[in-house]
Amino acid sequence: MEKITVIKGFKDILPEDTPRWCRLESTARNVFSSFGFREIRVPILEKTDLFKKSIGETTDIVEKEMYTFRDRGEELLTLRPEATASVIRAYIEHNMQSFEPVTRLFTMGPMFRRERPQKGRFRQFHQIDVELFGDDKPQSDAEVILMLIHFLETAGLKELSLEINSLGCRKCRPAFSRAVVDYLKGSEEDLCPDCRRRMVTNPLRVFDCKVEGCSSIIAQAPRILQYLCAECEEHFAAVKSYLDDLKIIYTINPSMVRGLDYYIRTAFEVKSGALGAQNSLAGGGRYDGLVSGLGGPEVAGIGFGVGMERLLSSLPDMEKNGYKTDLFIAALGPRAQKIGFTLACELRRTGIAAAMDYSDKSLKSQMKRADKLNSSYTLIFGDKEIDEKSVELRNMNTKIQQVLPLDNLRDAIINIIQKR
Repeated sequence: MEKITVIKGFKDILPEDTPRWCRLESTARNVFSSFGFREIRVPILEKTDLFKKSIGETTDIVEKEMYTFRDRGEELLTLRPEATASVIRAYIEHNMQSFEPVTRLFTMGPMFRRERPQKGRFRQFHQIDVELFGDDKPQSDAEVILMLIHFLETAGLKELSLEINSLGCRKCRPAFSRAVVDYLKGSEEDLCPDCRRRMVTNPLRVFDCKVEGCSSIIAQAPRILQYLCAECEEHFAAVKSYLDDLKIIYTINPSMVRGLDYYIRTAFEVKSGALGAQNSLAGGGRYDGLVSGLGGPEVAGIGFGVGMERLLSSLPDMEKNGYKTDLFIAALGPRAQKIGFTLACELRRTGIAAAMDYSDKSLKSQMKRADKLNSSYTLIFGDKEIDEKSVELRNMNTKIQQVLPLDNLRDAIINIIQKR
């Protein structure tokens, strides 16, 4: 029979890796809660129109990458390609703005895009997503950027660089788009098919192109910072001032655009030297107007997303820890197995990680198993010990053994393990 394997671009997270994921999630929860953000959990499946309206129908995500299908009721559904739209849908649907004028939310979980798999990038990938609604002041931009940097550093990253830009607003961006199109006219034959299409549908997307021929042409194109209106210039200057006050080092990247249509004004990206060429680790920006565009109130918004796979691949290998148990029970013979099974279950109910092998293997085999499970202690007994009403407890680090009475054995072990 042919073996069934995982879908291309999807990946199993194995037991030896899950502790690293749990630590990363715990770090995110601790850091974000200290900034006043609360966790929300949203479905992975949404109505397709949600993403078309939020991300933009002319983006590569909507046109090429979404996993979309009709369910049995003929409704068009999509596995979420990003989390911002889902969080906004929940924010609107549950009328959150009426309870908290400034709402701080974060979520974690899988996203889905059918793009070419590469190092640190999968078709099912996981993101940490942060959103702040209800404040359009530059202080919120600086606060969110600070929190992102603080989280990444707390997670263990050191080689970080921050790039920022302003994408203008709906008042100043049209003039910039016209200037880009005018600049590219006459070069259509040298552009890739995607960029020729973007000239008509979404000129800003040409700055995202990675094709070498396009990059050389676009390198001399106009930059958005030359076309900012007075309000956008003032906002961007204030963001830079607050980042300076916080002693956050940044580089202005005038060609940086975000891959989603809803971003305006402040955009930012954090890169890691540990990732090589594909060094983008996290990014985000401001999206005032997106909430109202999805049927909600006229509130401002800013947020970011962090790719968890890419972040974990950037952390040093020393972060990996194997599975550990408090106690391994090496029970020899049927009588010992019966006593050992009951003892293991009782200890587990108290929160002690206890393990045993239910097959009647030799003591040597069971001790090897205890070593593999990184057990702190091993309890050794068989028929002889049961008759003598005493058992041996070995400290697996010091190799020192002590004799414990069989009576009240559970309480004695709990006392020893808790005093470690």
